[in-house]
Amino acid sequence: MARISGNDIRPGMAINHDGGLWVAVKTEKVKPGKGPAYNQVELKNLIDGRKLNNRFGTDDRVEEISLEYREFQFLYVEGDKLVFMNNETYEQIELPKEFVGDSAAFLQDGMTVTLRLHQERPISIRLPEQVVLTITEADPVMKGQTAASSYKPARLENGLRILVPPFISAGEKVVVDTTEITYVRRAD
Repeated sequence: MARISGNDIRPGMAINHDGGLWVAVKTEKVKPGKGPAYNQVELKNLIDGRKLNNRFGTDDRVEEISLEYREFQFLYVEGDKLVFMNNETYEQIELPKEFVGDSAAFLQDGMTVTLRLHQERPISIRLPEQVVLTITEADPVMKGQTAASSYKPARLENGLRILVPPFISAGEKVVVDTTEITYVRRAD
């Protein structure tokens, strides 16, 4: 891998730092009145999610890590494992539900996801930003409620609860943001 100067670290770049895999979340170039300039970098561990703030000077050298992005298709759930298939080689891999986290509730049969890999080992998963789900339960609208931003609770087909506008009722399909777990709009 390429060794780069600490000043060349940019957001989104993956590096090997203190024996761990880290991705730069934010960077800020600092030129104090006294002393040398440095790059203040907020790092996030790709394995366990820890965060770290570190200063890198121009003399500091770090190893830039190349990560591979591959498309996988979600197939099915088997116990506490999720089974995915590589869209190019048709190889299947199993990942623990904990790897996907709370986002596992949004997985649907045939859904295409992007896995970030380092040396053939999955590091993280990215689901589509929005999915279409059906409302199974929605509270009735109370008469006399104001029309200005009055949302009501509703339950999705995957069991999650979200807030929806008063005109949404049970049985309707809605678009849901998978990162914020919020209502976006009615599905077409």
